[in-house]
Amino acid sequence: MDFQSLCRVIFVSALISLVCQSCSVTADDIVQGDDLAPKKPGCENDFVLVKVQTWVNGIEDAEFVGVGARFGTTIVSKEKNANQRRLILSDPRDCCSHPKNKLANDVIMVDRGNCKFTTKANNAQAAHASAVLIVNNQKELYKMVCEPDETDLDIHIPAVMLPQDAGASLEKMLTSYSSVSVQLYSPRRPLVDIAEVFLWLMAVGTILCASYWSAWSAREAAIEQDKLLKDALDEISDTRHVGSGGILDINTTSAVLFVVVASCFLVMLYKLMSYWFVELLVVLFCIGGAEGLQTCLVALLSRWFKRAGESYIKVPFFGALSYLTLAVSPFCIAFAVVWAVYHNVSFAWIGQDILGIALIITVLQIVHVPNLKVGTVLLSCAFLYDIFWVFISKKLFHESVMIVVARGDKSGEDGIPMLLKIPRMFDPWGGYSIIGFGDILLPGLLIAFSLRYDLLANKTLRAGYFLWAMIAYGLGLLITYVALNLMDGHGQPALLYIVPFTLGTFLTLGRKRGDLRVLWTRGEPERPCPHIQLEHQHSEELNDEK
Repeated sequence: MDFQSLCRVIFVSALISLVCQSCSVTADDIVQGDDLAPKKPGCENDFVLVKVQTWVNGIEDAEFVGVGARFGTTIVSKEKNANQRRLILSDPRDCCSHPKNKLANDVIMVDRGNCKFTTKANNAQAAHASAVLIVNNQKELYKMVCEPDETDLDIHIPAVMLPQDAGASLEKMLTSYSSVSVQLYSPRRPLVDIAEVFLWLMAVGTILCASYWSAWSAREAAIEQDKLLKDALDEISDTRHVGSGGILDINTTSAVLFVVVASCFLVMLYKLMSYWFVELLVVLFCIGGAEGLQTCLVALLSRWFKRAGESYIKVPFFGALSYLTLAVSPFCIAFAVVWAVYHNVSFAWIGQDILGIALIITVLQIVHVPNLKVGTVLLSCAFLYDIFWVFISKKLFHESVMIVVARGDKSGEDGIPMLLKIPRMFDPWGGYSIIGFGDILLPGLLIAFSLRYDLLANKTLRAGYFLWAMIAYGLGLLITYVALNLMDGHGQPALLYIVPFTLGTFLTLGRKRGDLRVLWTRGEPERPCPHIQLEHQHSEELNDEK
C-alpha cells in the first residue's frame, strides 16, 4: 500500500469515527442498579430518582431531585398519592442522636456525616418523622447503602439523598418563611414516548433520502460513462471512476481500522471531557454541519436553479464555485453560527438535528461501501465496538464510557453534539431521547449500497434488496427502543439489534437469490460494455444489408 492510499484509508476511518461517536440510544436513567451495593432483607430497594416538590406558605414553589435509599419504604409513584408534609430542620443537624424536635409525621432534613445513614433513618423514625431528607456534603447525588454487618434495618419511612445546593435552598426557605412543606414522589416513565416515534422516523427518513440521492448519483455517473464510451473517447484511462469525483470507497483495511480510530477518539473524549473540549466539538460540528447543509441545499435547489448551479466563478482560496453555492453558503454559515451561540437553550435541539441530518446525508453521499464484503466487515466491527464500549467498558472504567460521553456527564453540558435528540414530551422527568450518528450512518452505508445495486441491476422494489434492508433497519431500531424502555432508560447499543437485522437480511436474501457472489465481490451487476454493443449492432446492420 503506497503513502497516498494509506492516507486515504486513515482519512476515511477518521471521518467515520468522528461522525459516529456515541453509537447508542439513551434516555436519562430513573431506576439505577449497582452491583457494588448488593441487596439484602431490609435493604433491597432500587435506587430511584425522587421529586421533592416544595410549598412555601401554602404556595407551590421550587422542585428538587434526590435519589432514594437502598433501605426504607419505597416512594409512591403518583403525585396524587403523595401527601404534603411539613419540613423540619433536625436538631442536632446530623440526627446521629434522638432529635430534640417535636415531630408529628413531619419530614425531617438532616446533614450527612458522623454516623451511618441507617442510624439517621432509625432516629428520625423513632421521633415519628414521616420521611428523612439527607443533604449531601457535595453537589452530586450519592447512593445510600447499608453496611455489610448492619442488622437494624427495620426502617418503615422513606429516605432520600439531596445534593448540597438543594439542601442550602431548603434551609434558606426554612429560615425565611414560617411554613415550608414538601411532597415526595417518584413518577415512572411512560412505556413509550412520542419523542421515540419521531426519532425513529428521523433516522429512517435520513437513510431513505441519503440512499436515493446516492443511488441517483451513481446511476447518472453510469449513464455518463456509457455516453462517453459510445462516443469512443479512448483517451479516458480509467472509465470506472468517470463521473464519480469526490467519492470515497471504503475498503476492508479502513473498515477494520475504524474500530481502532473510533476507540481512540472515544477514550480521548472520555478522558478529556470538559466544558472547553465540548465547545471544541461544537465548533467542529458546526463546520461539518454547515458544509453538509450547503451540499444538501445546493443539490436540492439546483433542480430549479439549474443555470445558477452550472455557472462558476473562481474565488481565492476556494477555487471554482457555482453562483448557487455562493448564494447558499452565507445562510448555512449563519445558521451554524447562530446554533453554536445558542446551543444551550431549550429549543437548540431543532438546529442540532437539522445540521446533523444534513451532515449524515452528505457523508452517505461521499463515502460508499463498494461491495457486501466491505459492508459486512464494517458493520461487524461496529457491532463489536458498540457492545464493548456500552457494556464491557464498565469492567475497565467502572462506568459505561459510551453512555458517559453521550450524556456529557463530566462536562457540565448536555453531551456531545454528534447525535440527534428530541425532548421527551410526556415524560414527567423530561430529558431527551437521543440516537448517535453512528446508528444511522453505519447501517446507512450498507442500505445506500443496496439501492445503488438495485437501480444499476434494474430490479423492482420488491425484487431488490433496498426495501427489505430498510424494513430490517426499521425493525432493528424499533427493537432497540423496546429494549430501552424495558431497561428503565438505561442506554442501549443500538447496533446490537440493528446489525443482525440489517446485515442478516441482506446476506440471507443474497444467498437465496443467487446474487451473493456478485454482491460480495463486484458490488455491482455485470453490464455489457457499450462499445461491444455498438459492434454487435453494426454487424447486424451489415448482415441486413447483405
